[in-house]
Amino acid sequence: MKVALVQQHASPDLAENVRRGVEAFREAARAGADLVAFAELGLLRFLPQYPATAESLAMAEAIPGPTTEVFSNLAGELGVCCVLNLLEKDGGGTYDSSPVIDADGRLLGVVRMAHIMEGPGFHERGFYKPGDRGSLVFQTHAGKVGVAICYDRHFPEYMRGLALQGAEVVIVPQAGAVDEWTEGIFEAELQVASFQNGYFAALANRVGREEVNHFAGESFVVDPDGRVIARAPRNRDSLLIADCDLSRVGRSFAKRHFLPDRRPGFYKTLKLSD
Repeated sequence: MKVALVQQHASPDLAENVRRGVEAFREAARAGADLVAFAELGLLRFLPQYPATAESLAMAEAIPGPTTEVFSNLAGELGVCCVLNLLEKDGGGTYDSSPVIDADGRLLGVVRMAHIMEGPGFHERGFYKPGDRGSLVFQTHAGKVGVAICYDRHFPEYMRGLALQGAEVVIVPQAGAVDEWTEGIFEAELQVASFQNGYFAALANRVGREEVNHFAGESFVVDPDGRVIARAPRNRDSLLIADCDLSRVGRSFAKRHFLPDRRPGFYKTLKLSD
């Protein structure tokens, strides 16, 4: 599978952002990509920089809806799978959601962020309800694709769940700011998750200086041995493309040892606090 990560700044103009996203998608298809993925809220300014307002929440859209229709049509035209990330409106709630679109343009499903962050520059609890859907992995034309949206990647239970659902590649739409974390720890965290669970992980980060946050870029791809095999530049728009040999998933250390040696019955006997 050839994975393309779209690392692009977001202007205040949604239509302009979508236009550039479509251009990047077409460029990725010309380069032979099987799957194109976008950053967290990659087609909007990062709305949770500020607490939610009626005006900002009004930017949420249904899935399927206008943006998914654009990329579903594009995926079907080019024969390339796609993972977006949008502010989804469903009934009376809004969610941080990633539609997974197959290479024939079909919407296979939607992953909603399960764990909701709240902190300076990341006022997310006013925007997102916690995700409530248990299907995190989808069989696409390109392979078995799972999604861990931004904050979810910090939770080992979630990352192990992706492996147990059969993920071969995990897409991580992220909004990671410059100097938000101890140098290298977010990258190391995903390296460990890939090694412990036996899948490729591809993190698509936001990039550019916005009103509150300055997003770093530096999207990257990790293999099932925990090695970084591709990395985008810092602080500038980029299209990162990486070859992921899915035959390596079945041969990974995790698939040969960690996963079959698990003891779920024993874990249930442990006295754990919530």
